[in-house]
Amino acid sequence: MCPEPNRRDFLGILAAAASLWPSSTAFGQQRAATARQPQSPITATRLGEHVIELTGAGGNVVVVTGPEGLLLVNGGLRERSDDLLKAVAEQGGSHRVQTLFNTDWHPAHTGSNETLGKAGATIVAHENTKQYLGAEFYVDWQNRTYKPLPPHALPNRSFYTSGTMTFGTERIEYGHLGQAHTDGAIYVFLPGSNVLIAGDALAVGRYPIADYTTGGWLGGLIAANKTLLGMANADTRVVPGVGPLQTRADLQAQLDMLAAIMERFPKLMKQGMGPEDIIAAAPTREFDAKWGNPDLFVTTAYRGMWLHVRELGGIV
Repeated sequence: MCPEPNRRDFLGILAAAASLWPSSTAFGQQRAATARQPQSPITATRLGEHVIELTGAGGNVVVVTGPEGLLLVNGGLRERSDDLLKAVAEQGGSHRVQTLFNTDWHPAHTGSNETLGKAGATIVAHENTKQYLGAEFYVDWQNRTYKPLPPHALPNRSFYTSGTMTFGTERIEYGHLGQAHTDGAIYVFLPGSNVLIAGDALAVGRYPIADYTTGGWLGGLIAANKTLLGMANADTRVVPGVGPLQTRADLQAQLDMLAAIMERFPKLMKQGMGPEDIIAAAPTREFDAKWGNPDLFVTTAYRGMWLHVRELGGIV
């Protein structure tokens, strides 16, 4: 058993590990290339009598229609907000958006906060999401500094654990997913229509990212997936942050993958492996066909696990 490090030793370990992480240049180039691509049309899919999913705005958006207004879960990217809100108006007629949920702070879900906040909408989010949106901070794995949103664009109804409301005929249940994709990620569940909005706690065609810069980690993603599975049944339509509709079976598949990785990573870390070593060891090999290139997943999961190293035990 290695002796327990003091704080200076521990920070030194993190600094040394950071020098091994792959550069974020490739990630930045990929994001720039995506921005240059032609914008996709925004399309609507009806999920229930009063529930519509809109895709093509950078992140999936769910619209709930009521007799006197509209509720949105997520608001797409800022650069697609005008097109998104035009599509929302087509679905809702003359009704205005009364309520907007942010499932986390990331730009793919908060791009309509400024417009709708200025118009007087209630913006609902976890308190941690509100704090991130109101701050300036640096995300090293993206090599990007985020600026605070103006006060009118910040969530004006925040919560810590869970809540419910009724909107039109729909019961809305929402709750915190813990330290998952971020530590402010939430779900929104419409039990009447059996629609579960999972946000980026569920990834499609790519590995889920636990954003350690804002409190996410692999263990939290596993706990979040278990929470989502507990609400879903075989008929539940599950809306991920990006990508096509999923099912409970897809949630289970992601949980099985995350559990396998959670078992393997600490063993490799105990051998003194850094992220490049772990990538070379290919612990995700049998999952790559479904979830794609694992490099970013491995590097972010590695960093997040170092921040929980005492919980894992036996690594330092």
